[in-house]
Formats: sequence, structure tokens, C-alpha cells
Amino acid sequence: MSTTRDSSVSFDQTDTRSDEMNSTIEQWIDELVAGVDDAQASAEFQEWLDVQSRFHDYSYRNTLLIKRQYPKATRVAGYRTWQEEFDRHVQEGESAIWIWAPIITKQCPECENSPSYHEDSDCEYDEKPPEKWSEGLVGFKPAPVFDVSQTEGEPLPDLDTEATGDAGDLVEQLTAAADDLGVTVRIVPAEEWTHGEAKGICEQLSLVDVQPLVEVRDRENEADLARTLIHEYAHALLHFDVDDNTERAKREVEAEAVAYVVGRYCGLDTSGSAFYLAAWESDDPEVVRDRLDRISSTAEELIDVLKDGA
Repeated sequence: MSTTRDSSVSFDQTDTRSDEMNSTIEQWIDELVAGVDDAQASAEFQEWLDVQSRFHDYSYRNTLLIKRQYPKATRVAGYRTWQEEFDRHVQEGESAIWIWAPIITKQCPECENSPSYHEDSDCEYDEKPPEKWSEGLVGFKPAPVFDVSQTEGEPLPDLDTEATGDAGDLVEQLTAAADDLGVTVRIVPAEEWTHGEAKGICEQLSLVDVQPLVEVRDRENEADLARTLIHEYAHALLHFDVDDNTERAKREVEAEAVAYVVGRYCGLDTSGSAFYLAAWESDDPEVVRDRLDRISSTAEELIDVLKDGA
């Protein structure tokens, strides 16, 4: 293999190869977990968390509305929220993204209507006057929001998750390995990318062809392009037939840990994976160790394919 590797790790001795791979990957995972701990404790991560907490968590219905109107949306907020919370301003000429906003007001304990609707209804509740009713959800109204890309002003804090280093011909080797992995792969020019801020995706090729399709957004940083390819390959090998949204964060942990291990084996600096995992599993970096067997076996499979194609 022509990409630069850690000179102390080759896995070329056939009689001890399996044990060496297992022990080395376990050591690297331990270092990754320690890196996630350090990332979580950093001022950079805490600042990022603080900003993320100011954004609303939109319902599934509103998420669909946002994606339909503005497919590349990543972070949305109201006009005044951008001004007051983030010191950013909506650029002139930008069109609003319309969502459903909840209407919270005094609510009749019996018919659950607002005072004005209660007056026009047949409800006879009169135990408490309207001014003493508790507030509740009485309906929804259209409300405009804007994506961060439609605004300008103070930059939002970002986590540096990119891989760096000399990728050599690793991207070429990874794309050549697609057939062996049973994956269709496409590197999509940035101007043709339709998946927002995502660097890569893994999905079903078509209703007829169930082979995983991996697409990654092209970029100048080939080390990070390679890391993204490995990450999405890991999804294809580990998660393609899994349909459980509750596991999404842990699936990201597995895929990124595989990218960290294989990228490191190939001589890339994948230390940014610690920030990536901190953002997905900020409460429990130990989930990486909990899934060591799955991470290790998938990393070994990818390393084998790369070695065979070298």
C-alpha cells in the first residue's frame, strides 16, 4: 500500500497478524476515548454546545417542511432570534422558510380552547375565570424561519473534525475497493451536492437494486475525503439493513471510530474524530469501547481490502 502508515504498525507477519491487529486497534480505541474526554472538556466544545442549545429542536413535520423548501438547510431560527441570540442578520432578498409554530395561551380546562374560541363554543365550563386558566397548546400558525446560510454576521463556533495528512492515492484505492465491499460509490462535485452540510451519505441505490450507495462531497482536502469514504463504507457494512432511529447516534459512533482506526492505519491524522464523537455521544464516550468488536472487525475488513488492492 502506497499511503503513509505508522512505521511501527504493518500487520504483515501472518502468524501474529490477527493478535497484533486486535491489540493495536484496542489501543487506538482507548486513545480515541481519551481524546473524546479531552474534547468534551475543552472550551471550544463547551462554546459549541452553548450555541447548539439555543437552536430549537424541530418536530418531524417541521423538519420535512424545512427540507422541502430549503434542502441545504442546517441551522434555522427566526428573524429576531438570529439578531438577538447570534448577532447575525438575514440578508436582503432572502425568502423565508415557513414552518408551523405552536400557539401557547390560556386554555379552557374542559374544551381546551383559547378564551376567544371558548366563548364561541358550546362549552359550559365556568369554575374558573379565563385569567386563571393554565396555559397550553391551542393550535399552530405559520411562522417564518431562515437558515444560517441566509444570514451574515458573527460566525457560529465550529468543531474542527477534518482529517489531515498526506492521503497519497488512498481515495483512488478506496473507490477501487467498492466492488469488493459490495458498494456503489460516487464522489459528487461540490456544486452538484444536494445533501446540505453532510459530507457523505449511505443509502439504498434504488427500489430494484438494494446495494448500498455511498456518495461523498468532493473537496480539496483528500485526507478528509478519504476519512468520509471510510465512514460511509462503515455504515454500508454495519448499518445498511438497520432501521432504528433510536440507534442513530451509536451508529455514528461506530462509523466514525472505524474511520479513525482505518485512517490512522493509513497514516492520516484523524484526531478530529474526537470532536465528531463528542458531538454525537457527549454523555458517554464509553459507548466506543462497548462496541469495540463491531468497530474492530469492520476496520480489519477495510484494512484487508486496502492491503489486497495495494
